[in-house]
Order: sequence, then structure tokens, then C-alpha cells
Amino acid sequence: MRIKRSVLAPVAVVSLAMLTGGWLLQRGVRQEQNVYLQVRLLQEVVSHIADKYVREIPATQLYHDAIDGVISGLDDPNTTFLTAEEWENLRIRTEGEYAGLGIEIGVRNRWVTVITPLPGTPAERAGLRAGDRIIEVAGQSTEGWNVDQAARAIRGPRGSPIEIKVLRPGVDEPIPFRMVREQVQVHSVPFHLEVSDGIGYVPLRAFSESSVEEVRDALTALRNEGATGLVLDLRYNPGGLLESGVAIADLFLPRNVPVVETRGRVANSNQVLNSRGGETYSGRPLVVLVNDFSASASEIVAGALQDHDRALVVGTPTFGKGSVQTLFPLSGGNVLKLTTGLWYTPSGRSIQKDAGSEPDPSEVDEVAGLGAGTRSVTGELVQRPDSTSRQAFQTRGGRTVYGGGGITPDLVIYPDTLTQAEQRSFRELVRSSVFGETLFNFAVRHVRENPNITTDFRVTDAVRRQFFTALREAGATIEWDVVSQAGRFLDYQLETEMAAQKWGPEQEFRHGMRYDRPLQEAIDLLRQASSPSELFTAAGRRNGQRPGGNGGRN
Repeated sequence: MRIKRSVLAPVAVVSLAMLTGGWLLQRGVRQEQNVYLQVRLLQEVVSHIADKYVREIPATQLYHDAIDGVISGLDDPNTTFLTAEEWENLRIRTEGEYAGLGIEIGVRNRWVTVITPLPGTPAERAGLRAGDRIIEVAGQSTEGWNVDQAARAIRGPRGSPIEIKVLRPGVDEPIPFRMVREQVQVHSVPFHLEVSDGIGYVPLRAFSESSVEEVRDALTALRNEGATGLVLDLRYNPGGLLESGVAIADLFLPRNVPVVETRGRVANSNQVLNSRGGETYSGRPLVVLVNDFSASASEIVAGALQDHDRALVVGTPTFGKGSVQTLFPLSGGNVLKLTTGLWYTPSGRSIQKDAGSEPDPSEVDEVAGLGAGTRSVTGELVQRPDSTSRQAFQTRGGRTVYGGGGITPDLVIYPDTLTQAEQRSFRELVRSSVFGETLFNFAVRHVRENPNITTDFRVTDAVRRQFFTALREAGATIEWDVVSQAGRFLDYQLETEMAAQKWGPEQEFRHGMRYDRPLQEAIDLLRQASSPSELFTAAGRRNGQRPGGNGGRN
């Protein structure tokens, strides 16, 4: 009897499986659409590999590899699977006594890319720049990494060293950096000031829990000092807390108007976030400055103020990070961070830029129509985005704005660019891994040895020669011609670093203002306007078209 039961049992199971499969097929469920058959297929493949492959591979690893394959197929750097160990390490490093380099990062063209180095951090002192591609961390290639993987690798105990390699657009060879991790704390608003008679300036570096209070305090102080026009600078702002972004938009918008909308595939992913507080700074013309490293919450604020005709957006098209991630706890303590929706501005523009739609900085060396150079005076890469597929939308007041990912400014103003000779010197200078550290050390020593230096100082030829000597002493194999021909790039670097070391971030900014073409354009427009409508009219004249258009290029 035992023999009969052992024979009949598998026959019964097979018969049941065949009947069930036939029933499913009769119900119109094709085999490749039947999730149960697909799961079984995956189990069979894993089982055969685990049992019979020439090398022994744990089944757990095979399942994790399968999960990674599914996620990589989404081509979404913001969707990630975190094992229980990875999630716990990330939580500890984020909340505990761990530190980093002070860089905001994103993913572009499958590579970890610096969005901005934060002020006063190891990354800034070492000379990391927006747009730098981090190609190695501690000897490991970062190709294909997502943001979470990069964050786990870069963070670590305070005081611990880390080595990375950076590929800088326009520089042939990777640049090595060795830094020491520090605890990083950055104010959202490092300073505020009057940049011209009656024109206030507020730089917002991130959206944190304190951002709303810091921005409100700065705006109130400027208003009390008599500012009638305002500049809100969101350039190099990588985003942060959504609630902070909505609250900052609240300061400039009337009560109960849409700030941003999220749309997803499932019903609970769809919502509209409205303003709640009511406009605090009504009537004052406002310019919002953005660039291609303004991301996430920065794009939400800029898009909302643009769509409600509350601010004129000036600069270059933004990063295009407009997706929503939700954390899903999984069995075994694992966590899935999944993109569940996309952010849309009040006019219906998607903020998310399609993967691969932006140019690859490593392949861009010349940009037509931008003068003699493709590097800004500050050393950033200047590149023209593709605007052939932009879709037109209408603001609340009937102005034309454009979609296609990111926020396209009302007035596109590119930074002033270097001459070809200055660019050649730039490449030679930054190719040396000691340039950033030498610049920092030189500035510290220079202001210490020149205590009577005044705020209106300028870099002289004698100072450039002293810096050249410092570079050679630090091990740079560089000739004087390179330094002497670096022109505005080197003068900007030396002046702003010295001002920062002597007086702090406000004077650092003031010394950089004369090199800042988008800001100068914003100041000029605000001088012509006493209301938002007059500001749009002035911008229309600047564009050579009807008010509010954005066809002008510079």
C-alpha cells in the first residue's frame, strides 16, 4: 500500500497542475502572462543553477541578482533594493556618528555625478565641481551605481580617509582625490544681502526642516531694509524636503492654489498639494535663478511660481528630477525604494526628464553660439540642451512656458564663458590633483600674511606668481604660461577663496558677482520693474518678443 501511495501522489499532483493550467488557459490567460507560471519558472532556473552549476552559488545570491536585474531593467536610478544589512548601515550612517564629504550627487548617463559641493566641506576645499563624474570610490568603479549605492560608499566614520577618482568634462585623464570625512552641517540660507539699491538677494542651498524659517527671516529683513525687488537663487540647489518646498512657495502664492501634483499608476499615488499660508511678500517683483543643477524641490518651487505668474525664472534649464519614491518594507528586513509617481507643475508639465535626454558631458567639448568658450568663468561646463521636442503650456496668466523635463526658464541666460586660451589653461590647472588643495591653503596663508587687505582687493600679477610658486612646491608640473593665461578663471578662484577665508560667504559672493552674468541680468530687469507685470514686460523686451515668452538665447 505504501508503494501505491508513493506512485499515485505525484500522478495526482501532475494531473491537478495540468487541469489548473488548462483552466487558466481556457480563461484567456496566456502562459507568459501567468504570474504563477513565471514565478515557478524563476524557481526552476535558480534551483538548477544552485544545484548543478559548475561553481557553487548560494540561492540567496541568485535571487538577489534576479531582483537587481528586474530593477536595472526599469532604467530608473531612483528605484533600488536594499538588503536588510544595507538598509541598517544606511540608517546608521545617516542618523548616527557618521560623516561624508559634503557633496550632493545624482546619476547622469549611468554615472554618479556631483550636483554641487556644499560650502565649507572637504569636497569644496578639495576642488570638486558641479558636473564632475565620480568614476571610482575606494578603487571600485561606480558605473551603473544608483544614488543610494554611492551614498553608502562615500559615507563613513568621521575622520576616516577616502579616495575617489573624478572624470571632469574637458579634462582627458581622471583626477584622483584623497579626502577625510567630516560631519557636514550646512545652513539653507548662508547669508542675505542687498545686491543693488532696493534689490534683495537670498541664496537657498537646500530644502531642510529649517529652510522655511531661514528664508522667511531673510526676506523679512530685506523688506524692512527697503527692498522692493527680490532674487531667490536656487542654482545648485539639489532639493530636499518636499514639505519645505511647498511651504516656501506658500510665501509668494495666494492661499489654496496648486503648488505641485503627483501622478502615479495607482489611485493613492495621485494628489495635489495646495498653498495654505497665503502670500506674505505680495506685490514685489521676484526673479528665481536656476541652472542645470537645480533639482527636485527647487524645480517644484520654480515651476509653481512660474506657472502662477508670480516670478520670472532666469538661467538655464533645470536638472529634471521629478519622480516620487516610496519605501516598501519587505520580508527579512529588506527594503524596496520604488518610484511610484511623477511630479507635475500646476500647468501640467512633468518635471521628470527622460533618461538619456540630456547630453553626456564627457562627449561635449564645443557648443555653438556661446562665444569663444564652452566653460564658464567659474569653470563649469556650459552646454545647450536639446529644445526641439519641447511642448508648450500656458501659465495662469496666459504666458507660454515649456515642458519636456525640468523647468525651462522664461529667460535663458548662459554664464559668461572663457576664451579658448583661458580654457586651455583651465584644463592644465585642474588636471593636477593638487590644484584645489593648493588654492585653499594659499588663500588661508595669503590673508594671514596680509591682515590689512580690504574688501575691494583684486588679484595682481604678483599674487598669481606667488600662487604659481605654491603650485610647483605642491608637486604640480606646470609652467608659468599656463597660470598667466588662465585669466578670469584663476582670478575668480583666487579672489573668492581669499574673500571667503578673510570675511566669510557674503564677501565671497560679492567678489563673484561681477562674473555672474545671470545674476547681473536679473538685477538689470528688477531695476526696470516695480511689479511682477512690469518685470514680465521688461523680460519680453529683453527677449525681443511678447511679454513672457522665452525664445531668447544668450
